[in-house]
Amino acid sequence: MRKYNYEKFPAKDVDGYVEKGWDNIIKKLRNITTNNSILAIDMYVGVNEDEVKSEIKKLNPSILINTRDLFKSESDLTKMTFRFMTDDPLFGYMTNLTMADYFDYSKLEEAKRNIQNCEGIVIVIGNGASMVVPQNACIIYADMTRWEIQLRFHKNKIKALGVDDRGEAFSIKYKRGYFNDWPICDAYKETLFHRISFWLDTHIPDEPKMIDKATFFNGIETTIKQPFRVVPFFAPAPWGGQWMKDVCDLNRDEVNYGWCFDCVPEENSLLFNINGTLFEIPSINLVLLKSRELLGEPVESRFGKEFPIRFDMLDTVQGGCLSFQVHPTTQFIRKNFGMQYTQDESYYMIDAYENASVFLGLKNSINKEEMISDLRKSGKGEIRFDAEKYVNRLPVKKHDHFLIPGGTVHCSGSQCLVLEISSTPNLFTFKMWDWERLGLDGKPRPLNIERGLQVIQWERDTDYTMKNLVNVCTFLGEGDGWIEEKTGLHPNEFIETRRHKFTKKVTHHTNNSVNVLNLVEGEEIIVESPNNYFEPFIVHYAETFIIPASLDNYTITPYGKSKDKECITIKAYVRF
Repeated sequence: MRKYNYEKFPAKDVDGYVEKGWDNIIKKLRNITTNNSILAIDMYVGVNEDEVKSEIKKLNPSILINTRDLFKSESDLTKMTFRFMTDDPLFGYMTNLTMADYFDYSKLEEAKRNIQNCEGIVIVIGNGASMVVPQNACIIYADMTRWEIQLRFHKNKIKALGVDDRGEAFSIKYKRGYFNDWPICDAYKETLFHRISFWLDTHIPDEPKMIDKATFFNGIETTIKQPFRVVPFFAPAPWGGQWMKDVCDLNRDEVNYGWCFDCVPEENSLLFNINGTLFEIPSINLVLLKSRELLGEPVESRFGKEFPIRFDMLDTVQGGCLSFQVHPTTQFIRKNFGMQYTQDESYYMIDAYENASVFLGLKNSINKEEMISDLRKSGKGEIRFDAEKYVNRLPVKKHDHFLIPGGTVHCSGSQCLVLEISSTPNLFTFKMWDWERLGLDGKPRPLNIERGLQVIQWERDTDYTMKNLVNVCTFLGEGDGWIEEKTGLHPNEFIETRRHKFTKKVTHHTNNSVNVLNLVEGEEIIVESPNNYFEPFIVHYAETFIIPASLDNYTITPYGKSKDKECITIKAYVRF
């Protein structure tokens, strides 16, 4: 397998100001403070509070307030959030709480009075710090990406919003973040964007960087006016494979890589290259600040400030099968989890090797009650579930496309590199059989057989699957050196996908929707603006890239080693 030029740290060049290292940051903050200065060191959940606090103390404040000391008690917060956390090991219910709900009103008012009466330097630090200080206070915000937070969960070095959950299982921490803490912090941060004077990047411990408001907004404006990539992150999996190690040039010592999350703006980050220094921010900031330009007005009106399309890669080459699973229907996910739409998806095969396969849809005329019984028995460890007795196992070749609307049983087999094109909700996989293996923590992964049985669409049998879910391709047109095909998705899904095969320049239109593309064949392409609205943008094999809806039209041409050779892109956008 040959190596490609996959870019693991894509960054946008941004003009502006940056400070590096705590000594320089403290010096800068000292220069802007006076005896009557009030600073709020606000932060997203997941920031190492102790690191920031120990450095900020060097400003010698007269009053230093930690917002955790102003919150309600942990027992009260646990009771307050229980209806969103629930007692389920994996799933909760989407919160409607706000940052203000966490504060003890009497403690908050007392802190405000103390600040008002202080003549020296006042510093308030922690989640929600900006709610404690006057409107004219200087706000420094320490941001954090969700993926880094997940890595920190494993190290047990960070606390949840208002509670210390460092001793809890990863699944509980993730559930608290997904259903409660992260939505609260995002909604709160959205109210602060134009009040923040400085932004802190503390993703690398003890190597902080700080930019000012002008640089931050310059980075946002620069990004939204061009094609861009978010920073991909890779993770091992119980079923993981070896393909991405070569193509994406990853650590050969890692046992496997099962995931590449290459377009999940809620969890990925953006990198700004500021005079040679990389500054990292959550890519959700772009969605919150530029939703209309990014998504397109019709998409924004339908989804609000949510990025609705998700691309990731699943590697099972020399690996194993994914868990046998099903995703919920829209009705089920709304009723049980408070989500507005479900996890519809598809598998596009970037690569496939000998004996590659997928499990998709039920076989014709199966005994439903027998399958239900076998799943329940397998969940108790009484039998080994025979998936091939009930489910279609289909051979796979490169560039096949399998459609998986919610309620369809499925999983990828081994020897595949899957580009998973899906709607954004990414937690709602009901595993019903996991091939008698353990998770990466050495423990069995939780199954959700009963939930799965509630959402399986039993009519999706072999006949339905082959007609509606396997390579449902429609020829749309061709020109000088290009062919366009519609490859999906299912009518139940809001995502449309188009495949372009081309040896020459192809013109694309965003059609008022954000476009997400991946180069699934060819080594390099160049994305350009017919009207010179943005600088030419180079994309390499297997890279996912985003075209903001506001760019309207763009061209894609084989480039570099792929010049005059056939390249293939798969494009996703929201259909109306």
